[in-house]
Amino acid sequence: MRIASLFNKKIKKGIQGRKNWRNSLDDIPKDANVIWFHCASLGEFDQGLPVMSALKKNTPNAFILLTFFSPSGMNHYHKREHPVDLTIYLPFDTKSNARTFLKKAKPSLALFVKYEFWPNFISECKRAKVKTVSISTLLRSSQVYFKWYGGFFANVLKSIDHFFVQNAQTKELLDSIGVKQIEISGDTRYDKVIQHKNSSTSTDPILSQFTAEGPILIAGSSWEEEEKIVKKFLESNTNTKVIIAPHNVNSSNIERIQSLLDQPSVRYTQYQEYKGNRVLIIDTIGHLTSAYQYAHYALIGGGFSGNLHNILEPAVYGLPVFFGPVFHKFPEAQSFIDGGIGSVVENAEQLSQKINALGDQQELKQKIEAFISAQSGATNKIVNHPFIANTLKQK
Repeated sequence: MRIASLFNKKIKKGIQGRKNWRNSLDDIPKDANVIWFHCASLGEFDQGLPVMSALKKNTPNAFILLTFFSPSGMNHYHKREHPVDLTIYLPFDTKSNARTFLKKAKPSLALFVKYEFWPNFISECKRAKVKTVSISTLLRSSQVYFKWYGGFFANVLKSIDHFFVQNAQTKELLDSIGVKQIEISGDTRYDKVIQHKNSSTSTDPILSQFTAEGPILIAGSSWEEEEKIVKKFLESNTNTKVIIAPHNVNSSNIERIQSLLDQPSVRYTQYQEYKGNRVLIIDTIGHLTSAYQYAHYALIGGGFSGNLHNILEPAVYGLPVFFGPVFHKFPEAQSFIDGGIGSVVENAEQLSQKINALGDQQELKQKIEAFISAQSGATNKIVNHPFIANTLKQK
């Protein structure tokens, strides 16, 4: 990584950010009940956030310590409303670092969100008698833990004290390697999007004005593949307007999108009043989640590369969701398809056909919102579980 940092700014930032982690841990109050969450990046932070908030509220003298592996998490987590008391990069996974980290932080509970199982940190937690939990765990049979040569990595999972998994398939995989302390609790992201919707009461004057007449398609966290679909879709659906919130909001990428579309467009940061533009490009970070409520249907980015972005955020507002064909690492996408609230599209023609076939919009909206509501509750299952409650009481 140090060699790679010479050529990669993101890796370099991660290495530099880890330099003073020991001193940062000195800021933890001596009498604090430290609850340590580790998240790979921002997506896992959003997944862990409902549990963080609930434990902070329910636990006397709770101190939420958050670690990230990725700079994208460190750079953007503060834009969320959160209960975190201290955030640092996870030190590199050496036995010495893990021992020093645990000696200084003294967590009463360690929670790893979704995945990221670092062998030395987990083994040192066991040695120091720090209980470890994995929440919203999602595993696949293709991963090394379940291969004939993956014994070392399987033993890392066996060292976790308790798993709260997203689905039955993950439980079956863990069962197959001898892990027994497992609860199927679901995906905490459903709780996260519902909480955000319920707490987001303010209106956005720019989005309100732009979307006063519809219908509106929103392309969320789009990449070039989705933007090419949007271009063709606009050409054949002349009454529709589009909001694009690209994955990359730097100026050169926004210019590329505007050139590609060849349609009257305006950037969110330059918007003054509606002048007939068919495309509004959100060139900021933090507006997308709330922007979904102004649209009628959503095209979500990452479905052509195998890195599908969050499809729950538009669905919580009752939007039917469309995405590319490479979604198999994301079980929520298959559940959307099975539930009739999400569809795969590979081109603009398919998108047009499926939008035209949606039928009664209000009835569909109610169906989607009911589906999302039915998947909620994972947070309560985790924080109210006897293992969690008893561990935190012992502090």
